[in-house]
Amino acid sequence: MVKKIPPIKETAPASATCWTHVFEKKEEIANVRHDLLTWYDKNKRDLPWRQNAKCEDINQRAYAVWVSEIMLQQTQVATVVDYYNCWMKKWPTVESLAKATLEEVNEMWSGLGYYSRGRRLHEGAQKVVNEMNGNMPGCAAGLLKHLPGVGRYTAGAIASIAYNEVTGLVDGNVARVFSRLRVIGGDSTSQAVTDAFWSLAGTLVDSERPGDFNQALMELGATVCTPKVPTCSKCPLRSYCRAYTQVEKHKQNASARLIKVTTTTDIEDNLPDIECAADGCSLCLPANEPWDSSQGVMNYPRKAKKKPPRIERTAVCIIENVNKKQFLIVQRPETGLLAGLWEFPSTLLDENFREEQRMAHVSTFLKTHFGLHFKSSKLKHIGEVLHIFSHIHQTYVIDYIQVNSAEVGKLQCDQSTRWVDKTQLLESAISTAMKKVFKTYEAGVHISTAKTNGSKPIPRKRKASGHDRTDKKKQLALETFFKPALK
Repeated sequence: MVKKIPPIKETAPASATCWTHVFEKKEEIANVRHDLLTWYDKNKRDLPWRQNAKCEDINQRAYAVWVSEIMLQQTQVATVVDYYNCWMKKWPTVESLAKATLEEVNEMWSGLGYYSRGRRLHEGAQKVVNEMNGNMPGCAAGLLKHLPGVGRYTAGAIASIAYNEVTGLVDGNVARVFSRLRVIGGDSTSQAVTDAFWSLAGTLVDSERPGDFNQALMELGATVCTPKVPTCSKCPLRSYCRAYTQVEKHKQNASARLIKVTTTTDIEDNLPDIECAADGCSLCLPANEPWDSSQGVMNYPRKAKKKPPRIERTAVCIIENVNKKQFLIVQRPETGLLAGLWEFPSTLLDENFREEQRMAHVSTFLKTHFGLHFKSSKLKHIGEVLHIFSHIHQTYVIDYIQVNSAEVGKLQCDQSTRWVDKTQLLESAISTAMKKVFKTYEAGVHISTAKTNGSKPIPRKRKASGHDRTDKKKQLALETFFKPALK
């Protein structure tokens, strides 16, 4: 059954004073819906969450879509597929997820990034089971209000796909499609542009197949109307795309100039005028960033300039119990970056630290937090690893120290610390960054051990050649290569 919402009036967004950036004709809107859905039915990818969305149980459908949409935030489809399949196999229902521990959730999410997503999904499942009798909120407004980590887009996706609610949505792919269809070149993060995108989403969404239509828009943005090298020749909405029309007009005008055609008005009249008639329109390309013919449709959308990432250096201390071949790991706080994950003991470094200051800082840190006292000579420097988060360029400076079981017994350890072997470490909820740190440690220790044992690297054998200096034959003079062969 289709859930109806009041029809959206075909009015321009408040920020626009012309019709350049909207769909003003009902016939065109109907054609866009038809052509896009026809294309989607023939070209959609076979993805596991789309199969699960066909489940007869409406609550199960909503859960399956919810998991997929949270995983797909800031993450590519190819990466998500395996994680999604493993997740749904382990926790096929919202009730089974609610029974899981946060530790289990973090372990499953390890490597997917943006770990707060998994935590909020877990919190949401517990809320559905404990406060809503196991029933997911039944509309976009309810999903937005009651589920942690569910924003306007995710609520629209779940409601339209699982409940067939007639509601639009906007994600990065959809925003890119809209910006090209209606030549929206303003700052894509501005409120005016955001409002314009959501207005278009509400205007275009198909009332009979809202979920499929929304997925079709996202599919088009992901596979055809891509950020770079879009394949306009395969786009089902090419004839409605004003960015494409703009490119074609430029080509025709350029051709006219090339062949010295003086009456270009006949050529220009073949394509509609797409210039915005409003002065200072917040949806048009900014005056200081005019349209670039070399970019074509990729002139849209225009993104705001990102703030430069924060530069940080962090000391990471790998402490090994040599008697048991175990490593000390600690759990991060429940809030903030990488919340609740496990890592090797780490401490932020001052960017101005010299080497001796860094070593002194690490020594003080280990004494203060773990009661570990040692001679500075025991602390071995392994190397550095750069890991880039969305807003931080983090350099991990890796040190290594060995302790024996007697020393371990004197350490200050609590519930936020544990000793694990290599297998347990890699199965724990540790970040990709810590896996890179451990890999660098293993390589560094291997090299250090080889040097200590006096072993030398095995030289690579060089293939013999006819002109190798090691051959017994004399090296030929250059001119001999140009003499005619003897018959």
